[in-house]
Amino acid sequence: MTDSDTETISVAEISDGPGGEGTEEPGTRVDLPVVDILTGRGFVTGKSGSGKSNTASVIIENLLSANFPVLIVDTDGEYYGLKQEFELLHAGADDECDIQVSPEHAERLATLALEQNVPIILDVSGYLDDAASDELVTEVAKHLFAKEKKLKKPFLMLIEECHEYIPEKGGMDEAGKMLIKIGKRGRKHGLGVVGISQRPADVKKDFITQCDWLVWHRLTWRNDTKVVGRILGSEYADAIEDMGNGEGFLVTDWSESIRRVQFHKKQTFDAGATPGLDDFERPDLKSVDGDLVSDLKEISDEKARQESRIADLRQELDKKEARIRQLERELEEARDLSRMADQFAQAMFQKAESPYRGGDGRNLNRPTEKQAALGEYNERAEGEAADAAADADSAGGDATPGEADDAPPRRSLEAPSGPPWPTHGLLSEGGEASADGAADGGGVTAPTDDESWLADAEMGDFEPAELHPAPGAESRRDVVERMTAIVDALGDAHHGMLAHYRERGVSDPLAAHVAAGETGDQHLAYGRNRSLRRAGFIRHAGRGKYEYALPDLVSDEYADLLDEDELRETVAAIEASFVEEEADGE
Repeated sequence: MTDSDTETISVAEISDGPGGEGTEEPGTRVDLPVVDILTGRGFVTGKSGSGKSNTASVIIENLLSANFPVLIVDTDGEYYGLKQEFELLHAGADDECDIQVSPEHAERLATLALEQNVPIILDVSGYLDDAASDELVTEVAKHLFAKEKKLKKPFLMLIEECHEYIPEKGGMDEAGKMLIKIGKRGRKHGLGVVGISQRPADVKKDFITQCDWLVWHRLTWRNDTKVVGRILGSEYADAIEDMGNGEGFLVTDWSESIRRVQFHKKQTFDAGATPGLDDFERPDLKSVDGDLVSDLKEISDEKARQESRIADLRQELDKKEARIRQLERELEEARDLSRMADQFAQAMFQKAESPYRGGDGRNLNRPTEKQAALGEYNERAEGEAADAAADADSAGGDATPGEADDAPPRRSLEAPSGPPWPTHGLLSEGGEASADGAADGGGVTAPTDDESWLADAEMGDFEPAELHPAPGAESRRDVVERMTAIVDALGDAHHGMLAHYRERGVSDPLAAHVAAGETGDQHLAYGRNRSLRRAGFIRHAGRGKYEYALPDLVSDEYADLLDEDELRETVAAIEASFVEEEADGE
């Protein structure tokens, strides 16, 4: 057995009072074996002010005096006072620390602690984000465990407020799981752990019951004293409520008795003491080796450079993504214009080949009122002519030309010969009405002025559907099909925008674009709006507003010769290509 295996540290004296079963006299020195403290599992508990942090500091001071390394996870910033006597590396998030650290420093911290024998205070009290501090503790514990598998060097890791990592209720995060792993398997590798908590009822019982040594300071909360009663016995649960500051029950695997002891007072500055009215003076603290800090700062500087580079790359990526979105909008607009151009070209080609212009579109084959009137007129004329012929037969001869001329003239849907027929812009571009009646196939003498078709009081103005169309003009069906083809060439977004304009009458491009289920991208909205305007489906209404123009566009196609019903019917036939049918009953 080597000297290090039998080395001890003096931490307390036997105390006089109820509960202790030790055989030593009060005042007898209490020593702890160093190897069992460094490699074992310990637990120190007691309510606030009972002396648990003092006990932990006394043990740490004795280990540091003997040049044994430790790492303290300090959750409340209470242990920096150790720097009054010992050279420790104080690492954390505060400016008062020797170095600000993050999970990237974990491996280097483990190397300093185990390979260079540097005591470390890992102060996590300054981290505002619990997830960041938990990640740091997890990574440090992982690297300590991994290195100890090879080094097998006695080393103690002390965890303040251990109930936050290994709670009795609720799940554990990665830090707690790693600490439990060290508690179960660390001893055979030389890695020991001691947990400090003021609430034993909140600490996972599997951890407490597997500890090699325990210190129970004053506890008064019923749930905590119940834990004492279950582990030590009811007499200890009663006695523990009346213990003085620094007093505690010491339970160890290497001693058969439960000893009531009074721990020594710590020698270094008590940073965890409750502030009083006396002036607070921070003692002079030992500085850590500058080379250690420089080594760690290189990691911090490298992290800062990486973060700066990442920020630059992210900014560059944002610019490129914005450019991509802009190009996608321009490409979509170009595709819209290309489809529009193709459909216009097809429509113009169909228009050039159309033989006539007039009404056999959707639901347009029914006789109009004027067509019905024309039929009634012709029937009456034929009846009167027949009556005249019958009168002539009864008179014993043919009717005279004058009598025959008295019959009403028969009207026809054929265009008259003679002067060009007034088309009111209904002919296709470049189309001209023929002045030669025979050439046009009319075969009818031009009407006199008092029989002018457009001035006939009984018949009224003739619609394009009622005329024998001139060559090159379109039927209403052709117009509907041509405009429907143009609408179909547009995308769903255009259809939704057009439906919005139809419903509202007047609106702005952005509102129409959003109503179509698209984004609030102003550039894309105005690009698609421009396609609708170029097609003539909407027109500018002033101050950034646009109005629905399809009815006027259709009316212009027929030079305003359609009546209200026919215009409404033609527009509805075109609107069917972008307006969803209403449900029954609506």
